[in-house]
Amino acid sequence: MIHEIVISVILVLLTLSVQCVGVATLITWLRQVTAKEIHKGSLFEAAFLVMQTTIAVILVHGMVILLWAGFFRYLCFQSWERAVYFSGSTYATVGYGDVLLPQQWRLLGPLESMVGVLMCGISVSLLFALVTRLVGSDVRA
Repeated sequence: MIHEIVISVILVLLTLSVQCVGVATLITWLRQVTAKEIHKGSLFEAAFLVMQTTIAVILVHGMVILLWAGFFRYLCFQSWERAVYFSGSTYATVGYGDVLLPQQWRLLGPLESMVGVLMCGISVSLLFALVTRLVGSDVRA
């Protein structure tokens, strides 16, 4: 049981590290972009900025999913396809149930779901802050 707890702690810490670095990088970039161009931009440019940010958020989540999938591939599954599929559906809290972890590692599933919900919340907060900033500025049509 100690081994499973250690792996769980490592996965959560690595997830937080990837998410925090990703969000910090996005915040730094958004501060630079919005400081220079937010009042000059058109509605199209604002929409494009939201689209770029959303794509970057999806990429950060993709890295976290691949991180968990790597552990699942190493510990539980014989194929990357199965590991990535399980990780993606679990992280997104879809949890189809057609692929299951071995009993020894089954607590990693709910843990990844819980972490996924929290990380998605952080990302939604970032997107909300961006849109709030754009709506509050003088973006022209």
